[in-house]
Amino acid sequence: MSPASFLVIPQWQGSGSSRAMRLIDGAEAIRGDLPANATHSVEVPAAAGEALGTGVLRYSSLTLVRELAAAELAVLPAPVVTIGGDCGADLAGVQHAVASHPAGSVAVVWFDAHGDLNNVSTSPSGAFHGMVVRALLGDGPDGLAATGEARLHHEQLVLAGTRALDDGESAFVERTGIRVVGPGEFDDPQALVRAVEATGASAVYLHVDLDVLDPSAMEGIGYPEPFGVTPEQLADAIRALRTRFELVGAAVTEFAPESPEAAGRDLSVILRVLGSLTAPLKGAAASQGADAAVGGGSSTDPRPRHLSTDTAPPDDVR
Repeated sequence: MSPASFLVIPQWQGSGSSRAMRLIDGAEAIRGDLPANATHSVEVPAAAGEALGTGVLRYSSLTLVRELAAAELAVLPAPVVTIGGDCGADLAGVQHAVASHPAGSVAVVWFDAHGDLNNVSTSPSGAFHGMVVRALLGDGPDGLAATGEARLHHEQLVLAGTRALDDGESAFVERTGIRVVGPGEFDDPQALVRAVEATGASAVYLHVDLDVLDPSAMEGIGYPEPFGVTPEQLADAIRALRTRFELVGAAVTEFAPESPEAAGRDLSVILRVLGSLTAPLKGAAASQGADAAVGGGSSTDPRPRHLSTDTAPPDDVR
């Protein structure tokens, strides 16, 4: 694998949280530990943006950021690791990777406590970070929904660590047969490998929303869900996937620390995740041993909870 490039996109407009702008601080905190000569950025507009009748909050800013990110991705050497920002910051990254490879050859593994599978009809909030995967599948407003060669097919999608689905998302998963690898299956890193093998893909794109982790592992998560995976389990799963498949891109998103001090407490976990995405695999066994000394334990339950976490936004973010 070639050395990774990093694209920092401190987008907050996709979040439904009243504390969404903490995502800017999270992205900047991560940027501080990235190699400067391999790190690029997208200038996110300060304005919140308008829905423009689409049903997606801040739609105008989201489409602008997607266009700016796509322009950067077109000239950066692959693989590119996107640093969010909310999950929507990774929209262009996935679309670029899927469009740049033969149809069906790239599977997207979406590490996330939530499904992000709502559309404008089912979303309780209108916040785009709960609709990103559905947009990647081609269902969303113009300018956000993937089209043509960039569109991901549901057969090429694996939800990983998912444990909180809205009712509409759960029905969509059951109707389409999207593969779900729950937190309880992470004890065996090969579980995800088998799930991706079943897609027929030869390459993977790995999206990591940090709320896939158990809340005991880190503080700076805007939408924590209990019974998540440990940092060790996440790193092991990522390395197992990289050992078996070509990595064509990745993202780490949704870091929202409440203060610089809080960010500092979480960065060791985030850097471990980034290391599993980018470090040479030859020394994986040694790094696994080092990783085992860091992070907390968690209870796991492989069943997604049918509990809406895409709640209606407070008045100050409408």
